[in-house]
Amino acid sequence: MVAAEARGRRAGRALGEGALAWSREQGYAAMQFNAVVESNHAAVRHWRDLGFHILGTVPEAFQHPTLGRVGLHVMHRYL
Repeated sequence: MVAAEARGRRAGRALGEGALAWSREQGYAAMQFNAVVESNHAAVRHWRDLGFHILGTVPEAFQHPTLGRVGLHVMHRYL
Protein backbone atom coordinates (compact mmCIF):
# COMPACT_ATOMS: atom_id res chain seq x y z
CA MET A 1 0.00 0.00 0.00
CA VAL A 2 1.07 3.55 -0.67
CA ALA A 3 0.85 6.11 2.14
CA ALA A 4 -2.08 8.49 1.80
CA GLU A 5 0.19 11.53 1.41
CA ALA A 6 2.01 9.87 -1.50
CA ARG A 7 -1.09 8.84 -3.45
CA GLY A 8 -1.56 10.45 -6.83
CA ARG A 9 2.16 11.15 -7.15
CA ARG A 10 3.00 7.93 -9.03
CA ALA A 11 4.85 6.42 -6.06
CA GLY A 12 3.01 3.12 -6.47
CA ARG A 13 3.85 3.04 -10.15
CA ALA A 14 7.54 3.63 -9.43
CA LEU A 15 7.55 0.89 -6.77
CA GLY A 16 5.79 -1.56 -9.09
CA GLU A 17 8.07 -0.84 -12.04
CA GLY A 18 11.10 -1.13 -9.77
CA ALA A 19 9.96 -4.51 -8.47
CA LEU A 20 9.38 -5.75 -12.02
CA ALA A 21 12.81 -4.55 -13.18
CA TRP A 22 14.58 -6.09 -10.18
CA SER A 23 12.76 -9.40 -10.68
CA ARG A 24 13.79 -9.51 -14.35
CA GLU A 25 17.41 -8.73 -13.43
CA GLN A 26 17.37 -11.59 -10.92
CA GLY A 27 16.19 -13.99 -13.60
CA TYR A 28 12.64 -14.57 -12.41
CA ALA A 29 10.19 -15.71 -15.08
CA ALA A 30 7.04 -14.27 -13.51
CA MET A 31 5.58 -12.38 -10.56
CA GLN A 32 2.47 -13.23 -8.58
CA PHE A 33 0.51 -11.47 -5.86
CA ASN A 34 -1.61 -13.79 -3.74
CA ALA A 35 -3.79 -11.28 -1.93
CA VAL A 36 -5.07 -8.23 -3.81
CA VAL A 37 -8.36 -7.26 -2.16
CA GLU A 38 -11.04 -7.26 -4.86
CA SER A 39 -12.78 -4.18 -3.42
CA ASN A 40 -9.52 -2.16 -3.63
CA HIS A 41 -10.26 -1.01 -7.15
CA ALA A 42 -7.25 1.33 -7.27
CA ALA A 43 -4.86 -1.54 -6.46
CA VAL A 44 -6.49 -3.90 -8.95
CA ARG A 45 -6.30 -1.21 -11.67
CA HIS A 46 -2.69 -0.41 -10.72
CA TRP A 47 -1.52 -4.01 -11.13
CA ARG A 48 -3.54 -4.50 -14.31
CA ASP A 49 -1.92 -1.36 -15.75
CA LEU A 50 1.44 -2.98 -15.01
CA GLY A 51 0.48 -6.07 -17.00
CA PHE A 52 -0.89 -8.37 -14.31
CA HIS A 53 -4.06 -10.38 -14.79
CA ILE A 54 -6.34 -12.11 -12.31
CA LEU A 55 -5.74 -15.86 -12.16
CA GLY A 56 -8.58 -16.40 -9.74
CA THR A 57 -10.33 -15.06 -6.67
CA VAL A 58 -10.59 -16.64 -3.24
CA PRO A 59 -14.15 -15.80 -2.20
CA GLU A 60 -14.81 -14.03 1.11
CA ALA A 61 -11.16 -14.38 2.18
CA PHE A 62 -10.75 -10.86 3.59
CA GLN A 63 -12.77 -9.16 6.32
CA HIS A 64 -13.17 -5.58 5.10
CA PRO A 65 -14.01 -3.15 7.93
CA THR A 66 -17.09 -1.73 6.19
CA LEU A 67 -17.93 -4.11 3.32
CA GLY A 68 -17.75 -7.35 5.26
CA ARG A 69 -16.18 -10.40 3.67
CA VAL A 70 -14.73 -9.76 0.19
CA GLY A 71 -12.59 -11.81 -2.15
CA LEU A 72 -8.83 -11.81 -2.63
CA HIS A 73 -7.49 -11.86 -6.18
CA VAL A 74 -4.41 -13.85 -7.16
CA MET A 75 -2.70 -11.68 -9.79
CA HIS A 76 0.11 -12.81 -12.11
CA ARG A 77 2.30 -11.65 -14.96
CA TYR A 78 5.13 -13.13 -16.94
CA LEU A 79 8.33 -11.11 -17.06
